[in-house]
Amino acid sequence: MLIDSNKIASHNEDLIKSHTNKLVFTASEIGETESIIQKLIDFQIAIPSWALGTGGTRFGRFPGGGEPRSLEEKIEDVGLLHALNNASGAISLHIPWDIPTDYQAIKNLAAQHNLKFDAVNSNTFQDQASQEYSYKFGSLQNVNKAVRKQAIAHNIEVIQQGIALGSESLTVWLADGSCFPGQLNFRKAYQNTLESLEEIYAALPSNWKLFLEYKCAEPNFYSTTVADWGQSYSYVKKLGDKAFTLVDLGHHLPNANIEQIVSLLLMEEKLGGFHFNDSKYGDDDLTAGALKPYQLFLIFNELVEGMDARGMNHAKDLGWMIDASHNVKDPMEDLLQSVEAIMVAYAQALSVDRKALEIAQNENDVVTAQEILQNAFRTDVRALVAEARLRSGAALNPVGLYRDLAVRKELINERGFKTVATGL
Repeated sequence: MLIDSNKIASHNEDLIKSHTNKLVFTASEIGETESIIQKLIDFQIAIPSWALGTGGTRFGRFPGGGEPRSLEEKIEDVGLLHALNNASGAISLHIPWDIPTDYQAIKNLAAQHNLKFDAVNSNTFQDQASQEYSYKFGSLQNVNKAVRKQAIAHNIEVIQQGIALGSESLTVWLADGSCFPGQLNFRKAYQNTLESLEEIYAALPSNWKLFLEYKCAEPNFYSTTVADWGQSYSYVKKLGDKAFTLVDLGHHLPNANIEQIVSLLLMEEKLGGFHFNDSKYGDDDLTAGALKPYQLFLIFNELVEGMDARGMNHAKDLGWMIDASHNVKDPMEDLLQSVEAIMVAYAQALSVDRKALEIAQNENDVVTAQEILQNAFRTDVRALVAEARLRSGAALNPVGLYRDLAVRKELINERGFKTVATGL
């Protein structure tokens, strides 16, 4: 489904007066709004191919219909999101869920929707029908060298898939670990994993990056082989300059100071990027900013300060991706909400008075430092985010237009109600 640009223009025309009034007020509250708006225009967030369908719970799955049945339809859905917000200009694929049959045709289709291919993701947390050995007891850590070799070969194959599509990064997330004490030797599991990663790293093209994700728990119940940012950092430090830690916001123990983790990884030049989501109890993969918007702002506060200190390009030097699972929402609406929340947090962080904050910190003025951050967080910057969309030809209210156009109904008409997105 394609959205006619005239429909977007008509939608914006109906809202422009109210938007202009809000923008004028916001500009009176925040300095350098033009600079912030331009940074928002440049900032793009990759959409994961696996988030375009309805996720499941431990007890069931309740699809809403019209889900993408192929890689082509997933690209079309991301293109639709990008047309609505002009901030979703890339798609992140999961192999083997999204293997193209015609690479050039897939690249042409993505180009038609102004999309690029972001990180490609390997999958050794599931057994595939065609594989010889099982990952029941781990993949890159497995005590059986043949299993490790199989997992290594899969990751190298994923790199080749990414090269054919124009991607420049590989994301590795491992379900490896143990369910009971004594099940494995921690030291040997680490060594096996490192040796496996070294073989994968050696297969990277010179312009590629390897992102190593971590997760404190699940699917194993006792230990995880890459359990936290320190363990991921240990691996990527040993691997080399093309290896980085990937931070998934849901992959932490309760009350972890994620913003401090981000700051230190950035300082050590080992922060690769993000999987944005939100959680209440565990790795819930909920809409970004839905539960902890202040934490999301504080993370971006550290990102803006740290990236500026190193002279980094906000839009290009880190990987910005969403990781989500939708149980009761329309996946497309959920993704639009996540992108909006991320852009709002980024805009709030850009509005922080850095000079005043540095003075307060150097003078140990705790109250003023808190006031500066909370004032930025409590300032409504949604008009700046909307203005960035307006100048890019996107919708002032993406969710509103999505509903006005009855997009989900149209997708159901095209694809049917009882469809399941590939990989789910």
